[in-house]
This record gives sequence, structure tokens and C-alpha cells, in this order.
Amino acid sequence: MSGAAPSVHASWSSRLAFLFASIGFAVGLGDIWRFPWMVGEYGGGAFILVYLACIVCICIPILIAEFLIGRRARLSPAAAMAALAKAEGRSASWRWGGIIATISAFGIGTFYCVVGGWTIAYAVYAIRGDFAGIDAAGSQAEFDRLLASPVELVGWTALFVVINVLIVARGLNRGVELATSILMPMLFILLIGLAVWALIVGDWRQGLDFLVTADFGKVTIRTWLAAIGQAFFSVGVGMAGLMLYGAYLERDVRLPGTAVITALVDTAVGLVACVAIFPFLFAQGLAPAAGPGLVFVVMPVAFQAAGPAAGILALAFFLLLVVAAVTSFIAIFELVAALGAERGLPRPPLMWAAALVTMLLSLLTIFSFNIWKDVHPLGFLPGFEQRTWFDVIDWLTANIGLTIAALLSCLFAGWVMSAANVADELGVDPEGRGFRTYRFLVRYPVPAAVIVLILAALFGF
Repeated sequence: MSGAAPSVHASWSSRLAFLFASIGFAVGLGDIWRFPWMVGEYGGGAFILVYLACIVCICIPILIAEFLIGRRARLSPAAAMAALAKAEGRSASWRWGGIIATISAFGIGTFYCVVGGWTIAYAVYAIRGDFAGIDAAGSQAEFDRLLASPVELVGWTALFVVINVLIVARGLNRGVELATSILMPMLFILLIGLAVWALIVGDWRQGLDFLVTADFGKVTIRTWLAAIGQAFFSVGVGMAGLMLYGAYLERDVRLPGTAVITALVDTAVGLVACVAIFPFLFAQGLAPAAGPGLVFVVMPVAFQAAGPAAGILALAFFLLLVVAAVTSFIAIFELVAALGAERGLPRPPLMWAAALVTMLLSLLTIFSFNIWKDVHPLGFLPGFEQRTWFDVIDWLTANIGLTIAALLSCLFAGWVMSAANVADELGVDPEGRGFRTYRFLVRYPVPAAVIVLILAALFGF
């Protein structure tokens, strides 16, 4: 099967459009919500260096593999892996790599849309001036009030889902491509503006010192596992979205360079987000190790360091989160659209059907914070005694499904596809040192690292 194989799918109008979409998928709440609190939780500069090593040595090779599998077949992930396996004389059962990735992505989407709803809610709260003069107790009470209201959570989640449906239903070029081409520059402008403001108003010296000081005495196996897990979550490998975006890509785009740009821009956004957050934290004497509540509980208080401008900063910050959430989530619905296109199903009704299923499944997460907070579906298993529906879905999809899918993509590119076909798709010399290095990585050390991550998730290391 050649890269010029016929496809039922559209193509990106330009390499820039593809980059915006791919970076938009990678740059999401994982960078602006999760990455800063992971940096705070694991000690600042040392964690950042470990994370960078994981991005370069593990995530980029897998990202290249996902791009090349998608473009080689020009099909949705499961169909792509089945078709390429058959072309190599291997079992079509390799489609399970794409199936697991797609299910994991959709599963993550069922709680990601809930957090996306929080971002819209907080943007509206900022417009109303609800954060004016707020203190730590008031901020915690506001967040607790939101989580305790299933009706309000359903409303905000539904609004977030509808926004994504309206984008994806318009098609690849007039929907996904147009949205990311507008939203990504907006995200960059908001983020850089917030970072500059943080350096002016916040405690820039203490904030930057925390980010650049590396205490390797605090680096443990848990630090490495957290860094690998965050790298996967942030870049989005194993979630099928980047493989699908690769399927829409023309042959004149070089995949290695594109993968490097996508991963490095994603990483840069996470680092700039830290610059936009930590100076405000230290200016208010707040702890950087605030955990998952860093964004929604701590930041409204941290912005009070800006005085009268606190409300504007809060609005800009939560609008930034809304944009980041949308640019990532639309890829999940695009996966559904691609599956429908291969079966001749029209986009708009399929998107509304996907929205309905997403909303129904999102109730498991929504109710986990209120009426079902004491329900532990796997409580009979060791280690799951206190895990809610949300915790179980998060663990199964983000910790297990995503990493298994990434492992299968890596093994597929390293062992199922021939070296000649991989080199041809990458547009490189199969005898070159660069390609031999890449082939070695996806065959041995990268799969080994992912297997360790899977074992850590299964046995709670």
C-alpha cells in the first residue's frame, strides 16, 4: 500500500493548517491545567528536565509513528492499522491498536468535556466579577459549590459539547481547520500576554527560580513515571487523534520535522503556562504544590496580586483554558466523523448522535462529584476502595488504554511495517544514521519505557 492510496477523507489545505490542528490537539488542558500543577507537585526545575527527556526520547518517536501510520493508509486509526498490517502480510488483528486508541480517546472525552464545562463556567464567573477580592476560603467554596450542583455541571458540559459539535459538523476544512487556524493564534496571544503580565505584577524572581532550579535529590522513580505519563497526556500520543490528522496530510510534508515541531511547541506552551502562573502564586504566598485544584481554586486568588486588573486577568486566563479545551476536544469528535465517512454516514446527524452519547456518559463523571460521590464501582478490588466512577474512567482510559495504544503504535512502526516502507513514508534514506536510530528507538527502548509505565499503572508503583 502506498502513501497515495485512495481515501474517502478530505485533506488539509496547507501544512500550516495541519500544524495548527495538530498543535491544537496536543496543546490542551494537559498543558495549561495539568502540567503546571505537576511541576509544582514534583519540585519544579528537576521535573521539567525529566519531562523534556521523556518528550524527546519517548513521545517524539511515538508521535512520528502515529503520523506515518495515518498518512500511509489515509484511513481512520483502526482501519489504517488493519490495512497496513494486511499489506505487510500480517494479521488484521492489529486493528485493535486503533480500536483501543479510539475508545480511550472517546472515554477521556467523556470527562474532558466536563472539565471543559468548568472552564466556560469560570470564564462567565470572571465576566460577572465573582472573583473580585476573593480569598482562599471563598475560592474553595465557589469550586465546591459548582461541583455539588449536577444541574449546573450538566448545563456547562452540554454547552461545551455543543460548541464542538458545531465546529466538527462543518467538515474538516470549514470546521476543524478554520477553528484551529483562528483559535490557536488567539491561544498564543492570550498565553504570552498573561506570562508578560505575571512577570510584571507577580513575584517573577521567585517564580522563575522555582522553574529553573533543579534539585535532582528529589527525583525518584515516581518522578520519572509522572513525567512520562504527563508527556503522553500532554502531547496526546495513544489517543488516535494525531494518527487521524496524519491521514489527512499530503505526501509533500516531512513527518519527522512536523512531529518535532508539534511536540516542542506543545512543551513550550506548558512552560509559558508555568511562567504565567507561578509568579502570581508566589506573590500571594500560595503553595505551588496545590495539586489539581491549582487552576480553579488557587488561580482566582493568585490574580488578586494584580489589584484592580485581577478580574481582567481571570477572564483572559479562563478564556485561554476554554480555547485550549476546544482545540483538543474537536479531534475526538473528528474521530467519530472519520469512522462515519468510511461508512458513508453524513457528518451533522452523526455529530449530534456522538454528542448525545458523550453527554450520557459524562453523567458518570458529573455525578461522581455529588450524588454518586460515595459510589465506588470497583471497590471490591484492592486500591479501588475509594475510587469514584470518574477515577475509574480516568484510570482505565488515560493510564491503561492510552499507554497500551501508544505501545501498539510503536511496535507497529518498529516490527510490523517494513523498514523500507517506514523510510519511504518518512522520506529518508533507510540506510541513514538518523533512520537507523529511529528504528532502534521504536523497536526497543521506547516500547520498554511504555511497558514500565503500564506496569506502574497496574500495580500502583
